[in-house]
Amino acid sequence: MIRADDLQENRKIHSKGRKIASFLGLQRSIVGMLAMVVLVGIGERLAERFLPIYLITLGAGVWAVAFVNAMDNFLSAIYAFYGGYISDRIGTKRSLLFFNLLAMLGFAIVAIVPYWQAALVGTFFFISWTAISLPATMSLVHHVLPSHKRTMGVTMHSMVRRIPMALGPIIGGGLIGFFGVSAGIRIAFCAAFVMAMVAAALQQIMIENAKGEDEHSGNPEKNPFRMFKEMNRGLRNLLISDILIRFCEQIPYPFVVIWCMKTIARPVSGFQFGLLTAIEMAVAMLVYIPVAYLVGRSSKKPYILITYVFFTAFPLAMMFCNSFWLLVGAFIVRGLKEFGEPTRKSLILEFAPAHSKAGMFGLYYLIRDVVVSIAAMCASFLWLISPQVNFLTAAAFGVIGTLWFAVKVKDVPAEN
Repeated sequence: MIRADDLQENRKIHSKGRKIASFLGLQRSIVGMLAMVVLVGIGERLAERFLPIYLITLGAGVWAVAFVNAMDNFLSAIYAFYGGYISDRIGTKRSLLFFNLLAMLGFAIVAIVPYWQAALVGTFFFISWTAISLPATMSLVHHVLPSHKRTMGVTMHSMVRRIPMALGPIIGGGLIGFFGVSAGIRIAFCAAFVMAMVAAALQQIMIENAKGEDEHSGNPEKNPFRMFKEMNRGLRNLLISDILIRFCEQIPYPFVVIWCMKTIARPVSGFQFGLLTAIEMAVAMLVYIPVAYLVGRSSKKPYILITYVFFTAFPLAMMFCNSFWLLVGAFIVRGLKEFGEPTRKSLILEFAPAHSKAGMFGLYYLIRDVVVSIAAMCASFLWLISPQVNFLTAAAFGVIGTLWFAVKVKDVPAEN
């Protein structure tokens, strides 16, 4: 028989649980979305981070590595805008199912066909899954949560995304160590296919159609040039600073794994590189919720500015790392670059017009990533000159982007 004291204790536990869930913005649809992010994300990250090594193992050259990174940025741009358009057109729930099916097709191609050319084809479908689904997930956060919880909702999305970013490379590195690069990565893509299938089922069960989602439905704008006219000055200045900062990030990005595993005096193993990535993600996750809490009670600008400083510091730190333990420090810095990223995404939603939240969010990423893809493609020229030239050029763009944001973007008050 259950005693009255036990019932009272259970009520207290449930009450605390509800308070925590309310504080974190964990409504049913948000939980379903987060489950999808974890499952598809782990599948994506099992092998995506080692894709440069996989391509080289199968006979591709450094140009293919740079091409994949440039293609990732370019497709992210295109997919982000039309992902936003599809979300505004058919709704979040159906659009997320469609996006998951695309990722599953890409995973299957790489797993089945052991040629680097096939890997390039597969990347068209899975490498930009985050980009194509992001406008839909951000729109879901906006419609489901009250205004004072939206930064927290974006933060939970960003934080949970880091779980697969941390676990995926460790598991992928272990598979590579046990089965070898080629077989290990193909096994990882098989696992990714299964997890994406489970995610598709869960999201359809848990995610509900948002009440405010259809208020402006009908015929969302699909012409990016017309939509650009609706982008206000604050969002345009944020976009310019973000482009410059992404130059800083993407110029060295595809070569970081090569620097760590091939170039430095004491190269690290695939498993050790997975640990470095896990450290980066753990640091990011530790700062997310405290920052989201503080943003609700102060202005947004300082937190985004701090983020830009860490972006700039990472390539400089990499230049002085020639062993695993020095790399640990650099990857801690890299984790801290996520300090104000959810705040920046929340700011995009605030600037976006009410009738096209997902569409404007997608347009922002379309413009940003098309421009950044050019820098990513040129990164190989800088790397061939020397890794140091690559890192220094990246840092220079970081300094310019940080200064632009500090001068041009006005402060944003606390959320109400």
